Amino acid sequence: MKKKELTANQLLESAFELFAKHGIEKTSLAMIANEVGITKPSIYYHFSSKEVLVQRVFDHIFSDYKFAHYFPIEQFHAHNFGELLYQGGLRMIPEPHEENYAALRLVNEFMLSAGRQENYAQRLIHMQQEFLDGFHELLQKGANLGVVSSTHLEPKAHMLALVIDNITTYMMMQLELNYEQIWQEAVNHVLLSGRDQR
Repeated sequence: MKKKELTANQLLESAFELFAKHGIEKTSLAMIANEVGITKPSIYYHFSSKEVLVQRVFDHIFSDYKFAHYFPIEQFHAHNFGELLYQGGLRMIPEPHEENYAALRLVNEFMLSAGRQENYAQRLIHMQQEFLDGFHELLQKGANLGVVSSTHLEPKAHMLALVIDNITTYMMMQLELNYEQIWQEAVNHVLLSGRDQR
């Protein structure tokens, strides 16, 4: 890896950590430069402004936040539908460690800033809509396979998206709940039998 790329990656990692710890507004470029061990003007060699650096951190955080990454619809079949739905949700739930809580706080900060910054708002809305549509398409496939009731598919899909989002919100507040069991109950609710099909 070239020195320029190495330094840019170090800046991104340091910015991520400092944004998560102090918040985006309270983190200065000088703080980030100090963390990496370079001068503040050197940052501009890699990023033209703090906003560009913030956008790159945003891109990094949400790079894998795609429905198909967690729920590859083509892999779902009648015999594995409940298991894959359950496991996909578990992959979205971070391990309860302090570094993950910090990352969740940063994600939440981006969510809150969406109300003030249109560029983040549109991208976040698009990502959320992808999950709403993805769950709907997945449950439609489940109905076609005979493992999900065909009634109220859209509300069921929205419920799954809301449960996942709220699990991460509650985790950010470090509330100790049985998140795996909560997700299991949500999965069971949409399955035709209403029982654990895992």
